[in-house]
Amino acid sequence: MSNLYETMYIMRPDLNDEAVDQAIEKYQTILRDNGAEILETQHRGKRRLAYEIDRQREGIYVQMNFTSNGSQIAAMERAMRLSTEVIRFMTVKQDAQPVAEAEAE
Repeated sequence: MSNLYETMYIMRPDLNDEAVDQAIEKYQTILRDNGAEILETQHRGKRRLAYEIDRQREGIYVQMNFTSNGSQIAAMERAMRLSTEVIRFMTVKQDAQPVAEAEAE
C-alpha cells in the first residue's frame, strides 16, 4: 500500500543553480529507482533560517511530495545525511483524508 509523504530539505545557500538542480534530481532519482512516485517538487528558493545551522543563516528550501510504501525513504535520507550540500531534512507521512470527508468540513 502506498502512502503520501512530504520531504522538506534545506541546502547550503552558497550552491549555484546548477548544483541545486543536480541535487534535486539526485534525490528524485533515488526515490524513483526504488519504486516511489514523485508527485510534485517545489523549489522554494533562498530564505533566512529561523536559527543558525552549521554557521549558515540562510538556506535553499526544497519540498518534495511523493507516494511510497515507506521502504524508499531510508535510502534517500541516508544520502541526505551523508551529503555536504543538505543541512537539514525532514520527512512527514501525510494523512490522506477521503474526499467526501474533506468536502463536508
